[in-house]
Amino acid sequence: MQRALKIFPWIIKPPVRDGRLLIAKIVEWSNIARKQGLLGLEMMIEREPDDFVQKALQLVVDGNEPDNISSVMYVDLNMREHADTTAAKVFEGMGIYSPTLGIIGAVLGLMAVLQNLADPSKLGHGIAAAFTATVYASVLQTSFFCPSPQKLKVIIARQTQFREMVVDGMLCIAQGENPRASKPSYKATA
Repeated sequence: MQRALKIFPWIIKPPVRDGRLLIAKIVEWSNIARKQGLLGLEMMIEREPDDFVQKALQLVVDGNEPDNISSVMYVDLNMREHADTTAAKVFEGMGIYSPTLGIIGAVLGLMAVLQNLADPSKLGHGIAAAFTATVYASVLQTSFFCPSPQKLKVIIARQTQFREMVVDGMLCIAQGENPRASKPSYKATA
């Protein structure tokens, strides 16, 4: 549930992941690593706002083998993707159960009507509450709770693609390759 609350703002304002900027950074880091060695990247770790990128850079700076970097980063990537996907399912559940809340509100409104059958002036409030609860639940379901999980899944897929680019770039740097020379299988506009 905590993760669902954390990714809730993504529905309104998704995190910006600029693949082109990432590629430019990786090329810059590759040049620094070639000129100054892997330790030259140490100051880049603190400048990087993304904790996933920081972790990948730290593994490279520490001189880990490419296989080790790959396995550590892909475990992290898969854990993040799983946690985010599970959190998106919370909104899916809200979409499934929101009509039930509307029915509960309608029943409570009708109970108020039945309690006031002797006083017709009070019937309108109960009937209005019953209809209002049903309408609000339907509107929330169709306009927010049903589309939100789909939107989050697209955002999570983009996040995963971005992180895969990070891992691939770090592996190129760790192996001493030039990232500009490799041809990625993903779009740079992630």
